[in-house]
Amino acid sequence: MTENRRLTTIKKMRKLKIILEMIKFEHTVFALPFAVMSAFIASDGFPPLPKLGWILVAMVGARSCAMAFNRLADAEIDGINPRTAMRAIPAGLITKGAVWSFTIISAGLLVFAAWRLNPLAFALSPVALAVVMGYSYTKRFTAFSHFWLGLALSISPVGAWIAIQGNFALPPIILCCVVLLWTAGFDIIYACQDVSFDRKHGLHSIPAKIGIRWALWLSSALHVIAVLLLLGIPYLVELGLFYYIGVGIVVLIFIYEHAIVKPTDLSRVNLAFFTLNGVISLVLMALSIADILLL
Repeated sequence: MTENRRLTTIKKMRKLKIILEMIKFEHTVFALPFAVMSAFIASDGFPPLPKLGWILVAMVGARSCAMAFNRLADAEIDGINPRTAMRAIPAGLITKGAVWSFTIISAGLLVFAAWRLNPLAFALSPVALAVVMGYSYTKRFTAFSHFWLGLALSISPVGAWIAIQGNFALPPIILCCVVLLWTAGFDIIYACQDVSFDRKHGLHSIPAKIGIRWALWLSSALHVIAVLLLLGIPYLVELGLFYYIGVGIVVLIFIYEHAIVKPTDLSRVNLAFFTLNGVISLVLMALSIADILLL
């Protein structure tokens, strides 16, 4: 019996590992730092540890639920796209039932964490789930699916603010707009890889709609607006030198990101999408927290 339990545990751990790889769990780094940054701003210092812990649980639950559900919704599409055919579900590495279980558990984590935080967070948790899961179907009917993805990630700073303050306020809404524009911008870059596939199969994206060259220009414009909004946040809350250094680094990364992706050369899209944008969120969070705690 003990050996059977051990084998069962090993199988479950293997399934979990496959799912975490499938949903790119490490890419939680995109939105999570903005939630942490918002929590520090809302607290005007170090947030209470229990609240910070439940914010992290809520963020991980929401992002894991969204990505797992996305893989379920897109399983058939992924199976016929050469770029995604080896993802876990179409490749037969994991069953849909296992992914559904993971999705439901992740959604439950978000709702439970929100309940532990405060009544407003708990009341809004179904709305958050609807937004993050709804994204998976948007590319079937609108080229503005990139902005829905941006909205899904952008609720993280608002949620963290609500978790600390129990209300809405202008600073997290501005930060929400920053994350929305930033995400839509880099998702447009990522979608350039699938222009031919999307057009052939009736899927919608901005690159498929207006072409790669104009899509990259639009991505650049969105990132410029995001930077301008970042520069406006210190007029609403006390942020200073370290924060501005962080914004400066973000500008430099944006410049590099857009320099390495060209309409005739998409070979470095993954670097622009995954690595550089992870650095952006981490740098801005770290220097904003340094500003709050040290200055």
